[in-house]
Amino acid sequence: MAVNWCKITMSKTMNRQISVDRLEMDVSGLQIFVEVVRQGSFAAVARNRNLDPSSVSRSIASLEAELGIGLFQRTTRQLSLTEAGATYFDRIEPLIEEIQQATNIATDVSGQPQGTLRVTASVSFGHKCIVPLLAEFQRLYPDLTIDLLLADTVVDLVVDRIDLAVRLGLLADSTLIAQQLMRTHYSVCASPDYLKRSSKIQYPRDLEHHNCLLFPLAGFRSRWIFKNRQGELSEIPIFGRTVISSAIALGQCAIAGMGIALLPNWLIAADLRSGNLVDVFPDYAVTATDFNTAAWLVYPSRAYVPLKVRILIEFLKKSISGSAEV
Repeated sequence: MAVNWCKITMSKTMNRQISVDRLEMDVSGLQIFVEVVRQGSFAAVARNRNLDPSSVSRSIASLEAELGIGLFQRTTRQLSLTEAGATYFDRIEPLIEEIQQATNIATDVSGQPQGTLRVTASVSFGHKCIVPLLAEFQRLYPDLTIDLLLADTVVDLVVDRIDLAVRLGLLADSTLIAQQLMRTHYSVCASPDYLKRSSKIQYPRDLEHHNCLLFPLAGFRSRWIFKNRQGELSEIPIFGRTVISSAIALGQCAIAGMGIALLPNWLIAADLRSGNLVDVFPDYAVTATDFNTAAWLVYPSRAYVPLKVRILIEFLKKSISGSAEV
C-alpha cells in the first residue's frame, strides 16, 4: 500500500513538473514571438539571445502549430505579421510585459540583484567611463551578468531589450524615463608641443589659421560656437585635414600634437590635469551644437524599475558624476 501511495505521489509530482516545464516553454516561446515582431527579424532575435537562428524559427513554428494559424508572412526580403498574427500580438504583448514585471518583483524580494543587465552607451563614453568600472561593479554584485552594447547609433531600448542606456546631449524621446548623470561641456584643446610650434592663438578667430581635428557629425566638422563671459556669441569656421568618428581617437591625435580638437570634459579631464592637453580658450564656453548638454541615464517607461537597474543607476551616479569635472 505504501508503495502504491509513493507511485501516486511521484506521478502527481512528475505531472506537476511537466506542467511547470510546459509553462516555462510556452512563456519563452511567446517572448521570442514578441521580440521577432519588434525587431522584424529572426536573425536579430537570435543574435540578441545568443541562439542559432534555426532555434528561433523552430520556436515560432511550434507556436504556430499549437495555435493552428500562421503568424508571419515570409518572403526572401521581408517578414510581416498576418492579420491573425497582428491580433495575437496586440493581446500577447502586454501580458508578456506583465509577466516580466512580475518576475522582476519576485526576484527583487531576495534583496540581491541577479539575472542579466543589458546596458548601452556610445563607443567612446563606454570605453572611457563605463568599462573601467565593470570590475568593481561585478565584484559588488557577482550574481549579475552585464551585457554591454557599445554603439554610436541610437538603440531602441524596447526592441533590443535594453535595461539602461547612457545618452549624451539633448533627449528627443519623451516616452523614456531619464535621470541626469552629469553635466557635460566641451573645451578646445591642444598639446603643449603643438602650441609651442604653431602660430599664436589668442582669440577664437585665430583658429581659421590652424589645423583642427574634426568630428564628422553635423556642426562639429565646419564651425564651433564660442560664448565669452559677457554672453556674446561668435561662430567660427574651422578647417582641418583629419576627420575621425571616435572622440577617443581625436583626443589621442590632439595629445600627439596633430592639431586642435573640440573634446568633452568626461574624456579629457585627466589629460588637462596632467598637462597632456591645454585648454586653449579657458575664458570661453564652446560647443558645436548646444551649450546646455548632459549625460543621461535612460530607461523604458515602466511602472516598476527592477532592483538591478536601480542599483546600477546609483553606482554610476556615485562613480562618474564628479570624476569628469575640470
